[in-house]
Amino acid sequence: MNIKEASEQTGVSSAAIRYYEKESLIPAIDRTEVGNRDIDARILRRIRFVTQMRAAGMSIENLRRYIQLFDAQEDNTKEQKALLKEQLAAMTEKRDDLQAAIDHLNYKLNHYDDHMVTTENELRELERQHRTKLDRED
Repeated sequence: MNIKEASEQTGVSSAAIRYYEKESLIPAIDRTEVGNRDIDARILRRIRFVTQMRAAGMSIENLRRYIQLFDAQEDNTKEQKALLKEQLAAMTEKRDDLQAAIDHLNYKLNHYDDHMVTTENELRELERQHRTKLDRED
């Protein structure tokens, strides 16, 4: 299939597919006699894999390294797992940071009347005092 058909099938733009090829995230794509890319099931699987790993937050550099390890003749399972564990730790940290922010916002919403209003009134009063002080200094 050509790159347009592969794009439609994978949901990945033609430009992204060309980029993945240029960056060695997918193998070099065979060409037809007239020079068009001839994408087969093997390339489609690679495109999906790259898309999934990018969605999981893996950097281009780490993804390229993982793919190099996978494509190598020797068994690199230990190194591949290490890269996956590293990515999982990074994503877990991001999730935890996001959860902390969500929890904080939920607290603010759940305690708006007894916490936020009081806090905002205190801040307004501090601002008023500050403006008054500046007015006296002029």
